[in-house]
Amino acid sequence: MNAKERVHAALRREPVDRVPIYMWFQPDTARRLGDLLEIPPARVAEAMGNDVCQTWVSNNHAMEGIVHEHEGEGHVDVWGIEWVKVGAFNQVCGFPLQHADEDAILRYAYPYDQVETLMRNMDPVVALADEYFIGCDVSPCLFEMVWRLRGLGETLLDMAANPRLAAHMFERAAEFCLHLSEIACARFPLDWLWTGDDIASQRGMMMSPDYWREAIRPHLARIFEVGKAHGLWVAYHCCGSLRPIIPDLIEMGLDVLNPIQANTPGMDALELKREFGADLAFMGGVDTQGLLPTGTVDEVRRETARLVEAMTADGGGYILAASHTVPPEAPLENIFAMYAEAGVSREAIFDRAADIRRALNAGAQESAR
Repeated sequence: MNAKERVHAALRREPVDRVPIYMWFQPDTARRLGDLLEIPPARVAEAMGNDVCQTWVSNNHAMEGIVHEHEGEGHVDVWGIEWVKVGAFNQVCGFPLQHADEDAILRYAYPYDQVETLMRNMDPVVALADEYFIGCDVSPCLFEMVWRLRGLGETLLDMAANPRLAAHMFERAAEFCLHLSEIACARFPLDWLWTGDDIASQRGMMMSPDYWREAIRPHLARIFEVGKAHGLWVAYHCCGSLRPIIPDLIEMGLDVLNPIQANTPGMDALELKREFGADLAFMGGVDTQGLLPTGTVDEVRRETARLVEAMTADGGGYILAASHTVPPEAPLENIFAMYAEAGVSREAIFDRAADIRRALNAGAQESAR
């Protein structure tokens, strides 16, 4: 069973040879694992046994796809957003519409002229479509996209004091996301359309569920519909506690919810599985705040085994993943223990790394001729 077959079978609740895996690694974590496995960091996920391969064609590429070497380095993306490396991640340091008046906000132009450049990010992913489960990430879709342009405080203030302007900005963000989604779904051999919007914190939603249903849901539903119209699974990413709107997401046709931050209110993975598992698949749930960085190897093995068993109790509907990117402070032995409980041994990982080294060496020798 190859990776593509494994994920499709799990989502259909059919038998699989092992639980599918889609793990994200912080850049420093990827470098540590790359050093150990003697392969480039960009090939670490492949060696570790990820079954899903996807990349960004929207603004999350500016956050995660552009990796700076040194603290304080940065760039300006095609939306006009300024980014700077702070710790492991790029953070927004300049919001192009933060101090803009309403006329300037209404005139703001999304980067439609850069769409073909953004779509080229998918080229290396598409090359793997025969073996891997392929996704295209069009996030952030709405609220998170708007606040990266306007600033979080200003966006929340607009939502309360100038709802007409906020509605206009959400509509513009949705139109661009729809445009990206329609092109990607028509052009690439995708298995799912990956959407996302962080509309929750670790304590609750950043807006009332009623406001979300009025201002966000109709646009997000249209984006989901693009994937559905092309016969794809639809996945949605939102960190934090979004429990009140999970029934809405199911009504909208969502197939896979990520990342299941189980240490936030209402987001215990096993409870969500019991309540919604008949209608929704889950990806995530391995704690990156406590368990992976500070737990013992035995604790990691025990908790991972418990999670996999419970989340696949109905025959599937689960992809093993962490609740965020695997942090660099996580001991490597804990990472290997997590994979071992998913049926991927340390030996298998090192064997795949050796295959990658041989392929890279052969390619270098061919180029030198």
